[in-house]
Amino acid sequence: MEADKKLLTQFIKNALAEDIGDGDHTSLSTIPKGKQGKARLIIKERGVLAGITVAKAIFNEVDPQLNVTILINDGAEVEYGDVALFVSGRAHSILVAERLVLNTMQMMSGIASTTKRISDLIKGTGTKVLDTRKTSPNLRFLQKLAVKIGGGENHRIGLFDMILIKDNHVDYAGGIAEAIKSATDYRNKLKNKKHLEIEIEVRTLNELDTVLEAGGVDRILLDNFSYENLREAVRTVAGRFKTEASGGITEENALEFAACGVDFISMGALTHSVKSLDMSLKAFDGDLK
Repeated sequence: MEADKKLLTQFIKNALAEDIGDGDHTSLSTIPKGKQGKARLIIKERGVLAGITVAKAIFNEVDPQLNVTILINDGAEVEYGDVALFVSGRAHSILVAERLVLNTMQMMSGIASTTKRISDLIKGTGTKVLDTRKTSPNLRFLQKLAVKIGGGENHRIGLFDMILIKDNHVDYAGGIAEAIKSATDYRNKLKNKKHLEIEIEVRTLNELDTVLEAGGVDRILLDNFSYENLREAVRTVAGRFKTEASGGITEENALEFAACGVDFISMGALTHSVKSLDMSLKAFDGDLK
């Protein structure tokens, strides 16, 4: 499971340009040119590791002569004090890469850790946890990769890979039935070029009835439903369409939503407000083992 290489390379180049500017003047002024060094990435709290392959790509982009030894792979559960990787080579290069490696891995590992906890919580219910488009600009591909590493599933990647009719689309289209008909007509015109699933958001049981009468969709998004109404909605759909719950779902109540019988729960909190996993990159003089 790896990030898209083209996206990753561009991300690394942009991030390094933002950080380095016209030079790392602290390192240039304090450390002799060509000084060799070693460092290890130390985990400082329990969680799930994510971003290790991204870190290796960052080190390589900064300096292809850096030697990186990976000790723990993405998806592994880690504890305080674990060493995830060693890096050796020019000290200037290690320090240039340090913050980008840490920022990326801490973010991704935080997302993977939270996703894993929630996936474990709802295991056995038949419900799967999804991310959303509530991501940081230009970091979506890494944040969604972290969700996958943590055992969750990706919803649509962007506006281009699924038709998701939400309240504003319905209002602009003139109603639920009108929006669905327009979407199905649009999809039919594209069917030989691109397959697009159609999902529609409903906010009430009455809106759900309208969708069921219209048909033509693949999934129904039940937004901000109470547990009672969510259970009733699932019974009403009765397997005719996939169902997804969203709105106000947190780690604390995810199991209650899953127990209502939906196929998916989607959580913006997986990517927009997760605490990073603490770790540090420290210089040392010992053996690389």
